[in-house]
Amino acid sequence: MGLAMGTFSMQSKQVDYCKDKVDDDLEMTVVCHRPEGLEQLEAQTNFNKRELQVLYRGFKNECPSGVVNEETFKQIYSQFFPHGDASAYAHYLFNAFDSGHSGSIKFEDFVTALSILLRGSTREKLQWTFNLYDINRDGYINKEEMTDIVSAIYDMMGKYTYPALKTDTPKQHVEAFFQKMDKNRDGVVTLDEFILSCQEDDNIMRSLQLFENVM
Repeated sequence: MGLAMGTFSMQSKQVDYCKDKVDDDLEMTVVCHRPEGLEQLEAQTNFNKRELQVLYRGFKNECPSGVVNEETFKQIYSQFFPHGDASAYAHYLFNAFDSGHSGSIKFEDFVTALSILLRGSTREKLQWTFNLYDINRDGYINKEEMTDIVSAIYDMMGKYTYPALKTDTPKQHVEAFFQKMDKNRDGVVTLDEFILSCQEDDNIMRSLQLFENVM
């Protein structure tokens, strides 16, 4: 699973840089937000100290203030999808990263989500994906929410990026999802229904894994 955030990824160039002598804590220089210490972040995530240092340098390079607002997030994210419009999907993704609903993403928010997406258990990854689709955060996914997310993904991909998707419209895709996920036919999908459906159906899991590649 890849998070398409270029400078935030652990590229070999940054890893080589990290091999140089570093302090025991994160390097802090003129930032508005000061992240938690390495030991605390290491305990809270699945990254070790050196990986956190690499990630922080990439984060600080793009966001010298120590926080990312939604507009900046959209600008960064859209660079990786030049053949489509990534603004809508970036909006939903930003909200999923902004776990504290503060209107900005701190390094702690970023690295915690990345830890789940890259190294979390299957259940943790599915729960994070469920929260992404649950736009109004009421604990349920309805067809409108899923259609909004799937449509945003289609817009971002561009119609020539993934030809395999061209024959299926967002609405059809959502109808197929709901037919399998909404076990009790009440018009909404709960977290338990979502996880159970994904684990039961390889086709759903593959579809979600395709979408995870754009995270």
